[in-house]
Amino acid sequence: MRLVAGTSLIIHGLKSLLNGPPIDPLAAVATGGGVLLLAGLWTPISGTLVAALALWHTFSQLGNPWSCIFLATIGAALALVGPGAWSADAWLFGWKRMGFPERRD
Repeated sequence: MRLVAGTSLIIHGLKSLLNGPPIDPLAAVATGGGVLLLAGLWTPISGTLVAALALWHTFSQLGNPWSCIFLATIGAALALVGPGAWSADAWLFGWKRMGFPERRD
């Protein structure tokens, strides 16, 4: 999920930055968020940023909103689930496993 969301954001951000002279700050944020997601660094923060940015694009632009909705869903899922074992977060802070408490009957 990190690979898909990060690559998509980097491509979208670079396309927006290279298209015209007025630099769009949202394109710079999308590129930075994509790099953070791709590396798995600060994943809860960058996932939330990606979800908010994709929702902003969904409601502010005309056309097909489904790709932005898909990206917002992936960003929110990454913010909630975490980066995984192969990430900079796991290397820096340790890999956290989610577990369920044992049932005692």
